[in-house]
Amino acid sequence: MVRLLRSSLLSFLAVILTTAVVFGQSTRKGPRIKTIIIDAGHGGTEPGARGAYSTESQITLAIAKRLDTLLRSEMPTTRIVMTRERDIFHSVTEKANIANRENGDLFICIHVNAAPPKKFITGYKNETYYTGKGSKRKKHTRKKPIYGSNPNPMYGSSTYVWAADRSDNKAAGLANDDRFETEAEVVDVPDPQSPEAIIRARLWTQKFFSNSVRLATMVENEFTNIGRRSLGVLQRNWKGIWVLQATNMPAILIETGYITNREEEDYLNSDAGQIEMTRAIANAILAYKQQIDGGK
Repeated sequence: MVRLLRSSLLSFLAVILTTAVVFGQSTRKGPRIKTIIIDAGHGGTEPGARGAYSTESQITLAIAKRLDTLLRSEMPTTRIVMTRERDIFHSVTEKANIANRENGDLFICIHVNAAPPKKFITGYKNETYYTGKGSKRKKHTRKKPIYGSNPNPMYGSSTYVWAADRSDNKAAGLANDDRFETEAEVVDVPDPQSPEAIIRARLWTQKFFSNSVRLATMVENEFTNIGRRSLGVLQRNWKGIWVLQATNMPAILIETGYITNREEEDYLNSDAGQIEMTRAIANAILAYKQQIDGGK
């Protein structure tokens, strides 16, 4: 029993030490951000949110293509991979599989938000109903509201990271990820379900979460710099965003604006608006890479 406890303790310390090398002064040479995955939300048979004249999938693909072109120009040594380059449907499972299969180091998901119309009462109408049966049946009248609606004025951007209460899902994926083992430079690879692998996966999950929040904050700061209203860095704890949890890398989902707001829809469909938003996202990615990789 003593020998078993000693062995487990040594294994645990080895996990901490090897992970510390990665988190601190890693001996790996070259840049850490080698591959960036760009995901244009929705597509094909799933158009996403609808505005007065356009769909979410059209806008996300246009912005994703512009971002792809811009990053290839300004980051020539970094590999850029798009999950879709035309109007086709991929399930969130396929999107995550593409990102993981391509060994992405960063996952950027582009979306457009929507808000339900604002309802209001325009008047009332009399509604007849009956209670009872036979001789006891009685007629009643009540006023029933008549509703109208106006477009929701909600506007602004937000950037999501995966839900904190679902970090174990991310860790479970990392425990079975070959890249995760090589990043830590472990020669003797343990069983993915072993305590050592689970501990290391959870440490990497914390690292990925921290870097996701860092990048998301940079994106929202860039939007603020160009005069956009930022709703902040958010989490959807009651219903996690699956594609962010299933990608084994820092991952963010950018809600570029509200398609249900006509002014925002016009902005997101315009060349000027798309160029401005793309430039802001690219600036954040470039600054993030500079922080992670330095001059590499």
